Amino acid sequence: MPPKKPKIKLAVLSVSAGAGHVRAAQAITRTAEEKYPEVEAIHIDVMDYVPRLFRKLYAESYASVINRYPGLWGYMYEKSDHVRSDKSLVKKARVAIERLNTRKLLKKMIELKPDLIISTHFLPPELISKMIRDGADLPPSWVQVTDFDLHALWVHDFMTGYFAASAEIAFRMKRRGIPENTIHVTGIPIMPAFSKNLSRTECAAELGLNPDRFTVALMAGGLGIGGIHDLAERLLKMDDAPQIVALAGKNKSLLDNLKILARQHPDRLFPLGFTKTVERVMAASDVAVTKPGGLTSSECLAMGLPMIVVSPIPGQEERNSDYLLEHGVAMKAHDPVGVEFKVAELAANPEKLTAMSKNARAIATPNAAQVVLKKALNGLLDR
Repeated sequence: MPPKKPKIKLAVLSVSAGAGHVRAAQAITRTAEEKYPEVEAIHIDVMDYVPRLFRKLYAESYASVINRYPGLWGYMYEKSDHVRSDKSLVKKARVAIERLNTRKLLKKMIELKPDLIISTHFLPPELISKMIRDGADLPPSWVQVTDFDLHALWVHDFMTGYFAASAEIAFRMKRRGIPENTIHVTGIPIMPAFSKNLSRTECAAELGLNPDRFTVALMAGGLGIGGIHDLAERLLKMDDAPQIVALAGKNKSLLDNLKILARQHPDRLFPLGFTKTVERVMAASDVAVTKPGGLTSSECLAMGLPMIVVSPIPGQEERNSDYLLEHGVAMKAHDPVGVEFKVAELAANPEKLTAMSKNARAIATPNAAQVVLKKALNGLLDR
């Protein structure tokens, strides 16, 4: 009996700054577990292997600037995307990263001995590029961009290949100097559950919803940040108010306040905390009111769920919003009044809603994680 082949080790690297990068990594890992029994996929948060002070400043400063000073973030995003001198923000950021002590991460890679690496955030490939430049012997390293945009911080030396969310992003990669034969259009990886054909009736019953009533999913993101309570209150005052599923994420205070409001509007408002089955909420909904993060947008597209996008972060989320609007899968609301108007418009216009759903499915990439793995594993499975 021939000896059993050792499993191919895949290290999926992400950064716990923003939920989308982590969810993309989890999607790749889960898909590997389900589709490739010969692969051992290990998800690693790079923040566990950088100095504590850097970790604290990196995560906290990102959240603070995004939530308190979005205009500043937009300025920084735009400015740092144009690298023209040694004084550029990108250059300064990279010099700071160059000074990081990467020994812990390198030690982890040596211990793990992965056969390949896939990164879903721009920091891991930056560190990998530094380690390779310093002489480290690391396996093929791939980069998965998780927005419908490309920023200079994603572009690094010594990468084996890049996975793009769309054909335009692949074109932008080529214009940034990335070799064309290393660029692959895959979409953004999402969990396998989003590729299943779910029953609206069954999913609605699980949530206590009436499947025949117009239903709005208010999505606050992984941390429950946003004016979900105020939006729900406004929509509940509409003539012929819709059913509302309000997702509070991990924000307990928001969830508690939503439950109080729900008691005042029985059979209309259905608050939910953090859930791992958001695809079932989407299947039971007619429209999602959401921030246009790359992962959330990709999940909605896979479910054929039209979107009303609100409060996009200047920079990557604005670019995501543009992509969705261009393809006729979303409407944009600048304030709560706009949300109310657009919800009423879609509720009164089922033909438009159907067209938006059809457009969403036309550009959806529910099997992106499978495509990514097939490209990255090419040649390794036959060894």
